[in-house]
Amino acid sequence: MQSLKEITKQEHVEFDLQKNFLEASKDKEFTSLVQTLELTSKEAMKITSKLQEAVEEKKHCKECKGFYMCKNLFEGHRYVPEKREERIYFSYLPCKFQQAVFEKEKQKTKKNRMKDIDTTDKNQLKIIKWLDEFYSSYDVMKSKKGLYLHGSFGSGKTFLLSALLNELCETKHASVEIVYFPDALRTLKEDWDSFASVMHRYETVDLLLLDDIGAEKVTDWGRDEILGTILQTRMNEEKATFFTSNLTIQELETHLSLSSTSTDKVKARRIIERIKQLSIEMALVSENRRD
Repeated sequence: MQSLKEITKQEHVEFDLQKNFLEASKDKEFTSLVQTLELTSKEAMKITSKLQEAVEEKKHCKECKGFYMCKNLFEGHRYVPEKREERIYFSYLPCKFQQAVFEKEKQKTKKNRMKDIDTTDKNQLKIIKWLDEFYSSYDVMKSKKGLYLHGSFGSGKTFLLSALLNELCETKHASVEIVYFPDALRTLKEDWDSFASVMHRYETVDLLLLDDIGAEKVTDWGRDEILGTILQTRMNEEKATFFTSNLTIQELETHLSLSSTSTDKVKARRIIERIKQLSIEMALVSENRRD
């Protein structure tokens, strides 16, 4: 049985939540977002501050004309809520300017080489040593684990791994595929004529880099039919696989869980186990090199 003190404290919390919600509801965009997400007042009250943050960042983006004007927490990204199976998930999605940067960098990754790596950055030394060892001992006929490299936005993850893969392609004639994963999912969904051939390429290429995994919108199809199939085949074929992400492997598991059901958690766990079989995890802590 609750004490009077506990009841009073709970009432204060509920009063504050209701007060904040009513204040936020004066903003038409906040109210519109609540309606779009099909939230009841009680549900919205619990996440009012997060919803307000999403609304504010959306407003910033409407007025923005480039990175120099970005007011959001993570430059070039917007805090976005999404409803999945009666639960609300928040994630940072790239804006149109950041998407343009991704496209430009995708073209640049084809030119990255190991000689261009900055060896004076102490934050990268452990990773550079790993890359050197992988390069030196690489044999296309022997199985070898890749790398799951996670770190903050713009820290140079893609540059480092693409430099290694390009070097192995040029000097040891390994077949290489560097894939921006969110785009790959969109392409596979839209172009059914080339679906089988593209999937075969991802499954069998000597060295595969799945870039920015965790930035995609998670669906059963993308997670289980695409990612799961690619990883399982590469495990069976013993093909080296690389990943970059803004999420740790543990955070990625949460991201891949569409809901809190036991079935969904098992499916997410299955993907994570495949990633661990294919790669080792390392963190890159560095300044934003895109600046």
